Amino acid sequence: MENFTYFNPTRIHFGRGQIAALDGELPAQARVLLLAGGGSIRTNGVHAQVRRALGARTVFEFFGVEANPDFDTLMKAVEIVRRERVDWILPVGGGSVIDGAKFVAAAAPYEGDPWEILLTRGSKLKSALPIGAVLTLPGTGSEANGASVISRRAIVQKLAFISPLVFPRFSVLDPEATFTLPERQIANGVADAFTHVMEQYLTYPVNAAIQDRFAESVMGVLIDEGPRSVKNPTDYDARANVVWATTWALNGAIGVGVPQDWASHMIGHELTALHGIDHARTLAVVLPSLLQVRRAAKGAKLAQYAERVWGVSTGSLDSRIDAAIANTRGFYEKLGLRTHLSDYKVGPDVASEVAGRFRARGFVKFGERGEVTPEIAEQILRLAA
Repeated sequence: MENFTYFNPTRIHFGRGQIAALDGELPAQARVLLLAGGGSIRTNGVHAQVRRALGARTVFEFFGVEANPDFDTLMKAVEIVRRERVDWILPVGGGSVIDGAKFVAAAAPYEGDPWEILLTRGSKLKSALPIGAVLTLPGTGSEANGASVISRRAIVQKLAFISPLVFPRFSVLDPEATFTLPERQIANGVADAFTHVMEQYLTYPVNAAIQDRFAESVMGVLIDEGPRSVKNPTDYDARANVVWATTWALNGAIGVGVPQDWASHMIGHELTALHGIDHARTLAVVLPSLLQVRRAAKGAKLAQYAERVWGVSTGSLDSRIDAAIANTRGFYEKLGLRTHLSDYKVGPDVASEVAGRFRARGFVKFGERGEVTPEIAEQILRLAA
């Protein structure tokens, strides 16, 4: 295990009725921008709870943040923040809304073109407005990390940035606020979180026993409780376990001191940018094929994963790796996520297109050892066809 510094300043208010905690978190004189998506929070009662908790504070509202939040949409929110002297950003929604809030919080005081925040992956940020969050869709872990992924549809790009400046100061996680979500969105969230764990866990051994066992336990909870929660959306216990697991999947804890991959995410972002496929579904397409292509480099952890997560401990190394990959694909399919490009009417030629986009941006070495090249990304996508 390598040296590390672990940083996570987010306070979590978890459980029924915790939206009321907003009153104690936000200054009484705060000027707040409530950021939201398509408006479902108005019909499920969450918006009313939030406004009640905010009381007499000055609140501005911005609805319309898309799944895969768009730069041009978010810049309209930035204009409100600057014009109205907003000093707190409060996203009420899922990962896309929270990611969007992080960008708004960073872009509002930014001197220069805010797109630079994405182009430089947040390295030039010097300040950001404070953020709190009310989570209504589990999956991304954005409620407890400093990462954000933003699309810019006008130029067909999807890029990420990360900065300690945009960690939410607090987050409210009430599982009941997620009860009315469509089955597709919950399934996506479970799959997204599962892949987050895999990106931090399934690399190569570094004797990080705590992180490995923690990652395996989070995956086990998602495997057990994810399908149950998809099929029984008002089962509080199942949904509470899913919400908590998705937060721990990407709050940084299981990734400290260990190598991380993230190639599946980078490739998946390109599929979303080019074809609008749901983020989680791009991961379900990419990851099984990536594991197949990278099986030699990941062999030791694949064997560990097969035994500890899927209970496969006998047979040859190759057969155990085959079982691990098959079970991974099967888990996505059980959630209702299809795992081939053809399922989304995308042809194999997208493989060379994605490889070309990586080369054009200088993304020529990624993955846990920098061994995933545009050519290997192309091989992965052709196998996923």
